[in-house]
Amino acid sequence: MVERHVMSIDQGTNSTRCILFDHRGRLVSVAQREHQQHFPRPGWVEHDAVEIWQNLRRVVPESLAAAGIDPGQVAAIGLANQRETTVLWDRRTGAPLGRAVVWQDTRTAPLVEELARRPGEDFFLDRCGLPPSTYFSALRIRWLFDHVKGLEQRARDGEVLFGTMETWLVWNLTGGTDGGLHITDVTNAGRTMLMNIGTLSWDEDLLAFFGVPRIMLPEIRSSAELYGDASALLPGVGITAALGDQQAALFGQTCFSPGEAKCTYGTGSFLLLNTGTEPVRSRHGLLTTVAYRIGDQKPFYALEGSIAVTGALVQWFRDRLGLISSAPEIETLARTVEDNGGCYIVPAFSGLFAPRWRSDARGVIVGLTSYITKGHLARAVLEATGWQTREVVDAMNADSSVPLRELKVDGGMTADNLLMQFVADVLDVPVVRPMVAETVSLGAAYAAGLAAGYWPDLEVLRRNWHRAGQWLPDMDPAHRAAEYENWQRAVERSLDWVRQPHPADPPPDA
Repeated sequence: MVERHVMSIDQGTNSTRCILFDHRGRLVSVAQREHQQHFPRPGWVEHDAVEIWQNLRRVVPESLAAAGIDPGQVAAIGLANQRETTVLWDRRTGAPLGRAVVWQDTRTAPLVEELARRPGEDFFLDRCGLPPSTYFSALRIRWLFDHVKGLEQRARDGEVLFGTMETWLVWNLTGGTDGGLHITDVTNAGRTMLMNIGTLSWDEDLLAFFGVPRIMLPEIRSSAELYGDASALLPGVGITAALGDQQAALFGQTCFSPGEAKCTYGTGSFLLLNTGTEPVRSRHGLLTTVAYRIGDQKPFYALEGSIAVTGALVQWFRDRLGLISSAPEIETLARTVEDNGGCYIVPAFSGLFAPRWRSDARGVIVGLTSYITKGHLARAVLEATGWQTREVVDAMNADSSVPLRELKVDGGMTADNLLMQFVADVLDVPVVRPMVAETVSLGAAYAAGLAAGYWPDLEVLRRNWHRAGQWLPDMDPAHRAAEYENWQRAVERSLDWVRQPHPADPPPDA
């Protein structure tokens, strides 16, 4: 009997990957291609959606070839994607109407300030569970309408389609201009500020407020169900799952019960706590979000703490400062010193996300003296991720009736043992890493396989989970408290920063 596999497409902030998994949830093959990051102005981050689609066209056959299988041995396709990144394209030609505006982009900050005043945060929290922030898609659509001549009218005339990356890829995979499916799932729709968190449908009040015509929006579907068959790359293979990448990681970590939590350490870091079948409104700066929905079952919800910059800080240390030549070198460099030497880095490159939600914050380095070496800076880079995680966990413990007792982790940064030990130390809870670190891709595969009958139920998926590493807290409580206080002082410096216009900056509407 020919063995079949589930294909996971992970369209991330830095790259697009295609991974094949077997029945035991083991990685069979992987193919990956990075795409270019565009920074046309301070605070702006963009991607080329066509480049991403072309990369997918390359990695799918590469993954099949690496596994030695043909498309007929693929049981189902699941997608995970960078969330909130906004793509607008021409319904007739399929051409994107400019570059995709990435979730890290902060050009909508003036709109956020206006929303905080009018109509106020509760208007949005009551409907979509999200506070006004540069993070979410609706503000990007509004900004594009306000700055691209004729775009809003074209959208109202039905000529423009909107989607996050999974919508764009599914549309192309299923035919594009020749009958491509224009769909999204509840986890991605829930990150637009346009979906009602209770009804899981587009909210008329929010559509009216942002001036977004329903005709440009995709149909909202469950996270795991048969959407349709691919016509490109894998003709006839069913596309049966789509989840935002962080919800996919929660699913891949098998956090199916209320109280279970995971944190994915990538470009940014995202801590999600399963809260069950009822949404929990945060009072401490977290996001209420849909965790997943399987078919027509009740949806599960989560509290989320989103950190904008973690792995991206290591990339900055490598690419902008040139102090290391590869990301893994930062651990080696950080181990050349015993502590941070009194130096702290707050990486508010895109403002600060949870739990503070301050788009006006800017990155700072504090505590510099002639004693500081690049080793101390490397350690401060890693510790910034740990302290930001601590702030999110403190907020989560305040919102939840049960304090966090263990944190499952995944993502590229979990290969850094020094960082993982520091996270365990500052949280004062065990940190555990699964055997399969690619839990974003695995979660999309699990959801797709469930919908296709490749796996029978959630319990089978739980049995696939195996621990590969564990870090236990080992920091003196007094030292932890003192260091956390120093970190919070550094954060206050970043909040006090107000960027002054530079004479060379173009006007906002240029």
